[in-house]
Order: sequence, then structure tokens, then C-alpha cells
Amino acid sequence: MDLLNSLFTAFTLPFMGRALVVLVVLSLAAGVIGVFINLRGLEFLSDGLTHAVFPGLAAGFVFGGQGGVLIGALVAAAAATIVLTLMSNNRVTSDATTAIVLTAMFSIGVIIVSASPGRAGGLEQLLFGHLLTVTDNEAITTAAVAGAALLLVVMTFRRQVFHAFDPEGSAAAGYRRVSTELVLNVAIALVIVAASNAVGNLLVLAVLIVPGALSRLVTTKLGGLFAVAVGAALLASWIGLALGFNISVVGGVDVPAGATVALSFVAFYAIALIVRVLRKGVNA
Repeated sequence: MDLLNSLFTAFTLPFMGRALVVLVVLSLAAGVIGVFINLRGLEFLSDGLTHAVFPGLAAGFVFGGQGGVLIGALVAAAAATIVLTLMSNNRVTSDATTAIVLTAMFSIGVIIVSASPGRAGGLEQLLFGHLLTVTDNEAITTAAVAGAALLLVVMTFRRQVFHAFDPEGSAAAGYRRVSTELVLNVAIALVIVAASNAVGNLLVLAVLIVPGALSRLVTTKLGGLFAVAVGAALLASWIGLALGFNISVVGGVDVPAGATVALSFVAFYAIALIVRVLRKGVNA
């Protein structure tokens, strides 16, 4: 079965259908939220939240098995979101200090899993996910968490757009900066929690950041930014998942499907960047 055939026939299999549902929900949430991340330059904060959530993932996995991953991630995400939001607003630390602290937290998570008897094998799963073995319950949970993240942004959409383009005007209109940023940061954290279990903690940034960055290369219209980001995320997820299936199941090479999905996201961005550069060259 080649890749082209896998794009259509592979998803008749139940485990591929579950994986696709997970990625569709994540693409919808991450596509919309990713636009705001790009508009407000929050890539570093998103990377920080990804690192900060990992100790919670690790602790939940060690003490509660696969069922404890979500709880541990939610606790860590809540704490990290509040701390990072307050730090960014009060400027109590530098980016370098923040990076050092978050790197330390990520290392702690690795140590927690590695030092736990019988759990060291789960480290790869936490880092790279297990898309092709996602259970029904995990798919439902991921959809619920990602849906909650998307709902938060939709409910505050007007103020998020206002704040992204004109922070001072947003504050003058009565929208509190801290609460506006906290809502978006919570949504980012929820997407990270939802995606980490499926695509893995190391690869979640591709799902969260690339669609928004890609849309900025394609269009400057507000509606177009969201449409392109969501559309690109859905297409990259579909192709990446089919590629992972073709390599792992058909080819017999053990490659995490989350990695092929992330690679597809990056490939889409690279194509958009090349097209933009070529167009500028022609118009110059």
C-alpha cells in the first residue's frame, strides 16, 4: 500500500479513525489559537508552557499510569500558566532566567520517569506520543480538553483580536490586560495538555505554532489567517498521519506517527515560505 492509497484506505481502520479524530480536533483548536500566538509573539511562552507541563505528565504517568497523565498535566499547566502570566506582566525576570527554569523543569520530568522502576519505557511515549494506539477514552478526553480551549478563545474572541492588534486601545476600552492574556494562556496550556498525550510533548509545538506562522506567510486578512491556519493544520495532519501509517504499519519501521505529523506541518511551512520568497523575487 503506497502513500497515496493510504490517504484514503488507511482511515477505514478503527485505530486510524481515532487518531484522525484526535488530530482534527487539535487542528481546529490549535489553528485558531496559533494565529493569536503568532500575532502576539507568544512562541516563547508556548515553548515554556510545553516544558513546564512535562513534569506533570511524568508524575501523572509514574503515579497513575496512562490514566494519570491528564491529571498531572492539568495541574502542572494550571500552575505554569498563572506563574508565566504574572511574570510576563510584572517583568520580574528575564527571558534567559525563564528559559533556564523551564529547562530545569523539563529535566526533572525526564528524571522522574527514568528513575521509576518499570516506567522508563514510557518516556518515549510521553515525548513522542502514541497516535496509532490512542484509545476511545483518550480520544474523547483529548477532544474535550481541546474543545474547552477553543471555546475559551471563541467566547473572548473580540477582546483577543483587539488586544493582539492594539493592546493600549484594548485597555482603554475596559478590557483588562492580565485577564485577557490569562484566558489565552490557559487556552494554550489546554491545547498543550490535549496534544501532549497524542503527539507527544516534544512535538506539540509544531501543531500549536506552525499553522499560525504559516497563515501569516499566505494572507494578511484576519478571516483568512484563521481559515488558512485551520485548513493547513487539517491537511498536514491527514498527510502526516497517513505517512506515519505507511512507514510503521506497511513498511515495518517503528516511527512515531506524531513525528511524521510534525514533519508534515514543518514541510507545509517550508513550502509556503519558498512560494512567498519566489513571488517576492518575481515582483521585485
